[in-house]
Amino acid sequence: MNQLVTQTQNDLSEFRQIAGQLIMIRFPGTVLDAATADFIKANGIRAVCLFRGNMTDSEQLGKLTADLRAVMGPESLIGIDQEGGAVVRSTWVPAPPAAMGLGAADDTDLSYRTGAAVARAVKALGFNWNFAPVLDLNNNPHNPVIAERSFGAEPQRAAELAMAWMAGSHAEGVACCVKHFPGHGDTNVDSHRDLPTVNKPVEELDRLELAPFRIASGAAPAMMTAHIVYPTLDPDNPATMSRRILTGLLRDEWQYKGVVITDGMDMHAIAGRYGVGNAAVRALTAGADMVMALGTTETQNETLDSIAAAIASGELTMAEVQQRLDRLASLALAYPCKPRSYKEDAADRVVMAEGWRRSLTAYGAPARPAAGAQVRLVVRQDVVSDGVSEAGVPAEAVAASLRRLYDVELTTFADADTFDWSALPQDGRFTILASTSRLRYGEHARTTWKPDLHLALWNPYQALDIDSPSLMTYGFAQPALDAVNGWLSGELEATGNAPVPGFA
Repeated sequence: MNQLVTQTQNDLSEFRQIAGQLIMIRFPGTVLDAATADFIKANGIRAVCLFRGNMTDSEQLGKLTADLRAVMGPESLIGIDQEGGAVVRSTWVPAPPAAMGLGAADDTDLSYRTGAAVARAVKALGFNWNFAPVLDLNNNPHNPVIAERSFGAEPQRAAELAMAWMAGSHAEGVACCVKHFPGHGDTNVDSHRDLPTVNKPVEELDRLELAPFRIASGAAPAMMTAHIVYPTLDPDNPATMSRRILTGLLRDEWQYKGVVITDGMDMHAIAGRYGVGNAAVRALTAGADMVMALGTTETQNETLDSIAAAIASGELTMAEVQQRLDRLASLALAYPCKPRSYKEDAADRVVMAEGWRRSLTAYGAPARPAAGAQVRLVVRQDVVSDGVSEAGVPAEAVAASLRRLYDVELTTFADADTFDWSALPQDGRFTILASTSRLRYGEHARTTWKPDLHLALWNPYQALDIDSPSLMTYGFAQPALDAVNGWLSGELEATGNAPVPGFA
């Protein structure tokens, strides 16, 4: 009896080594500590995703990724979310404009050069896999998590711009992973918090949501799944765990050959409903190649145990496992994880600045205050991260930027739903509202706030909430503030066109 138990444990240990090659993990801290290194080696893990909390500067991050490569081996996959706009993890490298900003500029060459510049920076830091670009069509103005991360609402043009961005990245040796298949654009729920549903006829999904992914499927080396239920495709499972979607549609109908990776399985839409281990097995048997196990060591162990047990029982066959391992190996070999020197920083900042300038979009014929005018700047006092994006630009940073041109008095608010606009002094100052979060405004702000100029420095849909002329930047990085100043000083015109309905 004891020999049988020991043999089973040994077999499961071997299966855990296989399971480890099918998951991507995260870990806290800015160094590879001994416990994490041991966990990676003991379980054969070859893929890690790093986040803002893992990073301080180029020297630290370069050492961390080098240490990871040494532990994980030559087929390492080290991933990052460096989309552009508000979704960037390495914040000190040249700041890329958001996808919707590139959609507003509407230039595939600019998109190509931007994708290439992003790749040069992240490859120099030790990454070989970028979870970008976003192929979701933002056809819902109340979407709480996509918005400016999308290239637009028209499938063909959004796909062309995204594919140009992707081609630029691939030319510099960093694999892209398009997301979030089959499409996260028409949701009003964030899947980090709950399970959304997109209930549309198949014909409409084909025409809209699915179209960019179908167009890009021949060029994208990897695709990330969405934790969303599409009842007309599969009424019983979110896409991440749907064999009808991942195998029937993507593999069999579209003949997709690349890697399929899940979105984070720690997200409440999945972990809170299905349990991480059970969900991981269901995703792999549905057709995913890799499970993004971004939770804690405890949930990662649960995921490994569940996958190992599924392999041992034959629920996930060795032939299926080998297919997944082969696809992952092909990705790692095509985009090897090895650093490069980075001598293009200054030139890449020029590329990014061009993108931010050409993204600038006017709405409602905004007027510039006179040079040296007295200005009152109204802006949210907190700029906390929403868990997906980096924290917005601080109020004082916006004020400091505008003070290069004007006499600025700063007024901050904590809650847009209660801030009393009528209490602002009637002293003749030109009033500028700067919006520095992704949150749409509620009824109170929409009906009572009356700025002379609205700077929508993040979510462009906020320009529709406030009854005033607006300037939209699609993001809040320093080059965006510089572009705003260029427009305010009259040196620059706002030539961008919002690539979504509602701004005509």
